[in-house]
Amino acid sequence: MSISVNAPSSMPTTIDSGNSLKVAVMAKDQQEAEGQMALQLIEAAAPVAPPQGNSGHNINTTA
Repeated sequence: MSISVNAPSSMPTTIDSGNSLKVAVMAKDQQEAEGQMALQLIEAAAPVAPPQGNSGHNINTTA
């Protein structure tokens, strides 16, 4: 079985379902893994607790 796709002229227009399906699944899994890593990085960069005390929270706006 082959699938026809509309693609730019530099890309093949037919896909053999055997190996191409495996490659597509692997690419999807890789994208999901990269997305999970990005989310973990964002969560790790978030502050754990709000700042404690008053030091550094007041800004003197008068000259």
